[in-house]
Amino acid sequence: MNTKVLTTIATGLVLSTATISAQATDCATTASIAYEHAKVKNYDAAEEPLWKVRKECPTYSVATYQFGKKLLQAKYKKAAAADKVKLANEKIALWKERFQYFPGKTKIGDMHSDIGQLMYDNKIGTKETQFAEFHKAWTEDKGNVKNPKNVYTYFSLLVDLHGEGKKELQAVFDLYDEVIEKIEDEESNKAKKISELTEKEESGTALSSKEKKNLKRSTIILTNYSKVKAGVNQKLGELADCKNLIPLYNGQFEGKKTDVNWLKGAASRMSSKDCTEDPLFFKLVEALHKAEPSAKSAYYLGLLAIKDKKTSTALEYFNQSAELETKGSDKAKVYFKIGEVMKKKGSKGKARTYYRKALKYKPSMGVCYLRIGSMVASSANNCGTDVFSKRAVYWLAANYAQRAAKVDPSLKSTASKYAANYNAKAPTKTDIFNNPGVTSVSVGCWIGETVRVPKL
Repeated sequence: MNTKVLTTIATGLVLSTATISAQATDCATTASIAYEHAKVKNYDAAEEPLWKVRKECPTYSVATYQFGKKLLQAKYKKAAAADKVKLANEKIALWKERFQYFPGKTKIGDMHSDIGQLMYDNKIGTKETQFAEFHKAWTEDKGNVKNPKNVYTYFSLLVDLHGEGKKELQAVFDLYDEVIEKIEDEESNKAKKISELTEKEESGTALSSKEKKNLKRSTIILTNYSKVKAGVNQKLGELADCKNLIPLYNGQFEGKKTDVNWLKGAASRMSSKDCTEDPLFFKLVEALHKAEPSAKSAYYLGLLAIKDKKTSTALEYFNQSAELETKGSDKAKVYFKIGEVMKKKGSKGKARTYYRKALKYKPSMGVCYLRIGSMVASSANNCGTDVFSKRAVYWLAANYAQRAAKVDPSLKSTASKYAANYNAKAPTKTDIFNNPGVTSVSVGCWIGETVRVPKL
């Protein structure tokens, strides 16, 4: 090869390297300008350089797509109804580009559930194609389907498709179980954080600014999931009433009576809908216990024992169920049931123990706090030593009611009424003034707790 050819090749390589270097520098500079504007939400200034980076340097940084999503969301919120479809399609296209260039930094559950919601909100495609996006998100990456609204829409679409004869009723029940489980897991996570911070606050320790933000955010998310759960149950509606469940399961029983998973689901649904009076429920429980003696079958045998007024036998089955149960929310349900039995028997201390056990496994079970508060209030005359301490018991009862509302927003109205009723019976400002120096009251008998005197 002669010197002239080598020189030409070398020159070409130098020019190519210089071009690549210049392009890289240009990408970095343009991206820096776009990102700085986007960080302060100056999207009008960020848009041109951001889209330039997106077009010319698509693999530069995932931040391009993160800021792009925020930019389009801001435009979408302000847009007229006629313009939202176009922007929704732009958001969908951006998601797909992000996945194309940064698959490892794009969550399937987040992406497809968001695309499905955009399609649903803007009537893009059919119900089947909208449902397909949610279904892909749910079946491939359920853990990252975190938006409560998306969870509801997914279930709602399935119910609608069933109504059109395109999906089986069993598929609706199966998804309902999965959706409720996810919602309750999310509720428990947030309720646990709320409960921990509330207890810290009630003890007189001030929360840090970070803790206050965490408490506020957890409360908002918990409230949203509570609304979604109510919406899901309302959407399911009459589809899960006894009049539909009993003929459905009667028809399936012979072919499914050795299918443990089917028996568990059928018995659970009939139990939750109070269809336990029908002979089918006994057949399901009997078949389940025969096929696989378990926490579930023991629990249902306990329910049947309660029905027959065999309390001791029921408690044996319930305790056996609680010991065998591995899923936290189900274990909580069993402990709550034991608490209810103990409360009915008048064993308040034991009832509280089981309600607290239920809360340990499902912190969002606010009804347990209501039950404890009710028992505390009913013991005011017995657990105080004088008029002031007896009435102070109602502060403690009110605290429990207020905590119920914090961990379970669906109980807010009921809990607020209870708290108001208890506080109306508690010591007044005058009572506190007449007991100077009293900052807390120790409550005796089965309660054995101390309540702080509030600043009225």
